[in-house]
Amino acid sequence: MHFNPYGGPAAQVAAALVNLGPAPASTLLATLRAAGMTFAEFSDDDAAVVNDWLPRLRQVFAEKDTDTLVDLVNRLLADSACKPYVSRHDGKPAHLHYASEHAGAALRVQAYTAGGLAHLVCEDPSRIGMCANDGCGVVFVDTSRNGRRRFCSTRCATRVHVADHRQRAASLSV
Repeated sequence: MHFNPYGGPAAQVAAALVNLGPAPASTLLATLRAAGMTFAEFSDDDAAVVNDWLPRLRQVFAEKDTDTLVDLVNRLLADSACKPYVSRHDGKPAHLHYASEHAGAALRVQAYTAGGLAHLVCEDPSRIGMCANDGCGVVFVDTSRNGRRRFCSTRCATRVHVADHRQRAASLSV
């Protein structure tokens, strides 16, 4: 059995939502369903609440100080009323819920993302990241084997490395 100790699917959903940015209800719903979350409906009001939540999630990915990171996640947990419990529904095997099945969609998303980031911060806070390419802004959960990921993609890493190389070459030719 493979366990991903780096926040699991909930932290990945947090990263996906942050990278998506503010979006209409239909786009948010498609993103959440692609991550395996089930919602009968996702209203424009739910979308507004989730869109307002995204900057707070982004802060977590951008924070480098562990104490501040823990404080940010604790505020997310408190504000989302995250209360984990094991659930079985719709023929699915037992799985963890972070809010009541009867809670509104927005609160369920808030609690799920806060809970996932909390797991990640407790396991290894260095696994939360933001692309080191200035101006990129893409966030990620580092699931690499060595935990040293700095860029969102090979493309961003290459851009930075080529720019550094050109800058070194230019300084040598002067």
